[in-house]
Amino acid sequence: MFDAIEFLSGALAFLLAFVTAGLFTLAFKVIYQWITPYKERDLIRAGNTAAAIALIGALIGYVLPLASALSHTVSLFEFAAWATLAGVIQIVAFTAVRIIALPDVKARIEAGEISIGVYMAGVSIAVGLLNAACMTA
Repeated sequence: MFDAIEFLSGALAFLLAFVTAGLFTLAFKVIYQWITPYKERDLIRAGNTAAAIALIGALIGYVLPLASALSHTVSLFEFAAWATLAGVIQIVAFTAVRIIALPDVKARIEAGEISIGVYMAGVSIAVGLLNAACMTA
């Protein structure tokens, strides 16, 4: 039997978690775009597919651990701590790849090299998957 009170309680918890996760995702996107050496917004508006692929990979890599944190935490404060850590890890991973493996990432993204966009997206998603898996322990 449908319990409207139970549903409303669950729906309210859902909305609070969803909005909180959305705000963290937006904050991550803003910080990530500030950290990268190229201007994703301008590049994407100009039709640069490499920039779009790299950015969406970073966002997917970030929301994967958010989904895990939402499933495994018991409070919004705990979720916020995991969400913050997930963002830091994504930014550290980007910075490490940029400094160690691909110091020319800025020029290659700006040139629209699809391969570098796919590579950066793949790194971000792989880091996000590992991050999410580690949150389940």
